[in-house]
Amino acid sequence: MKVFINKRIPEIGINMLQEAGLQIIFPENENLTYEEWLKYCQHTDVILSIGGDFKYDKLFFETCPNIKAIALYSVGFDHVDIKEANQRHIPIGNTPDVLSRATSDIAFLLMQSVARRASYNFQKVKDGAWDTFEPLHALGQELYGKTLGIFGLGRIGFQMAEKCKKAFEMEIIYHNRHHNEEAERELEATYVSFDELVRNSDVLSVHANFTPEHKDLFNQSVFEKMNPNAIFINTARGGFHQEKDLYNALTEGKIWGAGLDVTNPEPMSADNPLLKLSNVCVLPHIGSATIEARNGMARLAAENIIAFSKGEKMPYCANPEVYSISSL
Repeated sequence: MKVFINKRIPEIGINMLQEAGLQIIFPENENLTYEEWLKYCQHTDVILSIGGDFKYDKLFFETCPNIKAIALYSVGFDHVDIKEANQRHIPIGNTPDVLSRATSDIAFLLMQSVARRASYNFQKVKDGAWDTFEPLHALGQELYGKTLGIFGLGRIGFQMAEKCKKAFEMEIIYHNRHHNEEAERELEATYVSFDELVRNSDVLSVHANFTPEHKDLFNQSVFEKMNPNAIFINTARGGFHQEKDLYNALTEGKIWGAGLDVTNPEPMSADNPLLKLSNVCVLPHIGSATIEARNGMARLAAENIIAFSKGEKMPYCANPEVYSISSL
């Protein structure tokens, strides 16, 4: 069974696949064009997919009819047409849990960086603009006792809420499709409507799975309802927020600051006006960028592929319903 891996992953995953007797194919150049990527995919059985540069849509599946399974090196699977995969009986593996702590750490870091304008002040030091003491220049704000709003209180959102509760004694409110009883019990989190979440959060952090219905959810009308001292954090997907509306909200004082680990498009252009604002911190999608998280992702992706190669169900499957449609 041939496994195409479009970028190098930690050795733990590669070793596991090799020990299982699978043939691994790497591209000569990892910066593939769409056409080059398709050619590799057309001559393989399974894809271990790193990054979201290319979409697994109807055109892809029609162009690569030999693909039998896809193992994503990520939790998110919004770049995969699950309906098309199900129709073709193709299981889609992902890597939940192992990056929850690391990603929540980045959300927590962004919240503090924005609250204290850390990236702006760091840039001043690098630029040689460390001025004399100015009592009123670029002041930050404290987070103690404030209200954290979580949009999408799953594994990552829970970790973020727990950190904020313990570090700053923040009150936790959240909006989900369903109640999170564990969070309500352990963190005294309160379920609220989306409108209440927007209006009552001092920090609003996005952690939901992205779906088409979420596109530009955080837009002008939403930002206008937020607290003018509020901080908007997005470590989920860039598609959640409308970037122009976010910029306007920040420059017009509708909200206080923003921290982003995801943008739309990615990478963000170096001349993006958001990067000129003192109340904004942007990171290059490094939520899972720790040795521990990336090793864990490699292990889970390899486990998914090895299970598939043995005719077993993927242990971490984004579309488990595929197994009720057709057995492997």
